[in-house]
Amino acid sequence: MKSDSLKINTLGTLKFISFPKLDATNMVANAFSTRFGGVSEGIYESMNFSFSNGDKEENVRKNYEIICSALKVEPQNLTLSHQTHTDNIRIINDDDIGKGFSKPRDYDDIDALITNIPKVCLVTQFADCVPLLFLDKEKKVIAAAHAGWKGTVAQIGLKTVNKMCEHFGCEPKNIIAAIGPSIMQCCYEVDDPVIDGFKKIDYINLDDIATKKTNGRYMLNLTKANQLILEHAGIKTENIDINDLCTCCNADTFHSHRKTNGLRGNNAAFIALK
Repeated sequence: MKSDSLKINTLGTLKFISFPKLDATNMVANAFSTRFGGVSEGIYESMNFSFSNGDKEENVRKNYEIICSALKVEPQNLTLSHQTHTDNIRIINDDDIGKGFSKPRDYDDIDALITNIPKVCLVTQFADCVPLLFLDKEKKVIAAAHAGWKGTVAQIGLKTVNKMCEHFGCEPKNIIAAIGPSIMQCCYEVDDPVIDGFKKIDYINLDDIATKKTNGRYMLNLTKANQLILEHAGIKTENIDINDLCTCCNADTFHSHRKTNGLRGNNAAFIALK
């Protein structure tokens, strides 16, 4: 695994990605997991963060403890999304801290989380979809979003930025963003119903994100689509870390739904204000 845009961190057997522009602020702990360094076995080997894919709960909890130790985050402060490919966003308050990990989660259908509470670690999960992380370094607000093709068509990145601005007074010019490892254009073949959704986004030129094949299907660049959405939201290009790692090409390093036909664990993205 080699990246020209993201940082690969190694601590013993643990390997995880961090995002240089977020790291440079020294304001957040941030990571995107790989399959290395956990205790899960079989199709979940070895770092899996899903409680619902069939892995042993004790192994998943141990995996969270391992990454928390590396990030210097308290496990009881992990706060998890409940992703269903929507554009629903939740503001995480004091009562929400720990939901999904150390206490029951009482919300559903949430694909993005936002908070300004220090030490709270927002967690979103992935197995080819696009991770989006955000930090407003002036207002000290963070966010995490899950953008599959449906979330991308719904412009969840734009809506997350808008919610940060509406609720916390953030300004897009002050936001650092990161686009994490996902399935890339080389591996992501889609059909007309998917492409039709992108045709409805009037500020995106389809030729910039998709290439038509001779079989009538398309190779889609979700990373580029999300970059264009974030730029349209007002985030400066120079403030975005842009992924260059394909989860499908690197299924030995990342969990990939498409590569394994769904027989897999989950990668996870983490962000916490220090």
